[in-house]
Amino acid sequence: MNLWITGYRSYELGVFQNNDPKVAIIKSALKKAIINQIEQGFQWVLTGAQLGIEQWTIEAVLELKPEYPEIKIGVLTPYQAFGSNWQPEKQAHLAQLCSQVDFYEAISQQPYTSPQQFKNYQRFMLEHTSSALLVYDPEYPGKSEYDYRDLQEFSQENDYQLLLIDMYDLQEAAQNFQETD
Repeated sequence: MNLWITGYRSYELGVFQNNDPKVAIIKSALKKAIINQIEQGFQWVLTGAQLGIEQWTIEAVLELKPEYPEIKIGVLTPYQAFGSNWQPEKQAHLAQLCSQVDFYEAISQQPYTSPQQFKNYQRFMLEHTSSALLVYDPEYPGKSEYDYRDLQEFSQENDYQLLLIDMYDLQEAAQNFQETD
């Protein structure tokens, strides 16, 4: 079974450096959710390469692999050369992450041409996963609002589970993280 994980971009959460303490808390919440899904039989985590939740998901799965070697991580981008317009250090970080994953591919074999590539990407992810984990809170809209609406609609029409990590869950993760620190 495959799980799609996506959510907020880093800037939407006020995170501008990878060493921001919020990243450790978010990754802790992601790991907890991923372990739960592994225990339910999920074998693949599929995600994109956006800065924020998607890249932290890659890092979280890579950190879990020694303890859960059965889990695989696949990174899919909407188009070729995704991230090529980012700052050099962010491009290097993406390349480093993608060199460690079990699968990496662009859905469209062309560079960016139109917003339709994002719709095609979303459709591909929905059709190749049985559940989605979205780090998103409807009370705090962001770019993931489109994924949230489409995932809700898709899960109502199909045998598809939508899981949310919202701001309350992140606050709880922060409290648990401080207690174990």
